Amino acid sequence: MGERVGRFITVEGPDGAGKSTLARAIAEQIEAAGESVVLTREPGDSPIGAAVRALLLDGDDLDRWTEAFLFLADRREHCLHVIRPALLAGKWVVCDRFADSTVAYQGYGAGLDVSELRSMNELATAGLRPDATILLDLDPQVALQRLSDKNRLDRMPLDYHERVREGFLTESRLDPDRWIVLDASRPPEEVRADALRLLAERFAFPVILSPGGDPA
Repeated sequence: MGERVGRFITVEGPDGAGKSTLARAIAEQIEAAGESVVLTREPGDSPIGAAVRALLLDGDDLDRWTEAFLFLADRREHCLHVIRPALLAGKWVVCDRFADSTVAYQGYGAGLDVSELRSMNELATAGLRPDATILLDLDPQVALQRLSDKNRLDRMPLDYHERVREGFLTESRLDPDRWIVLDASRPPEEVRADALRLLAERFAFPVILSPGGDPA
């Protein structure tokens, strides 16, 4: 990937855990601290992202490897055209889902070889890894109950989502210096406050407080 100046933060976990809301709050906090930030997501924010997202989340059932290859192709384009240029320009990047989702969903969840998926992620990202990853951990049954509109993967059986959850937790234990695991069953404002505080400690940027004392 070459030398990079900005910082790269990812948010992982099941749909329904509050990833998008938290990613937006993190980006706003970094911007409030005086840094330039790019808020993005996977799949969908690469040049081919909209088409790939439609196939993956709204299309018919796919072969497991076809599904993985589509995620990887979108990630390759995302890294080349969005994430890497932003980091090299000194911007921070906050991404809702990244490579760990492929390992958790297509590996632990769907049963593809995890080591092969890790190697493919290395190719797709050219070795780019997040500086920090926040995992919003939530019981799959609770997460699914929070969703009013379920995509193709959300409609998978409960045991699939349970394997995905265990996959995320297993990956977090393998690299504890990168991962921050938060209990997403708590009120969203508590989760948000903890995430911002822990990131601020890790990266030494100030947490901007509202008049009530909560992170702004």
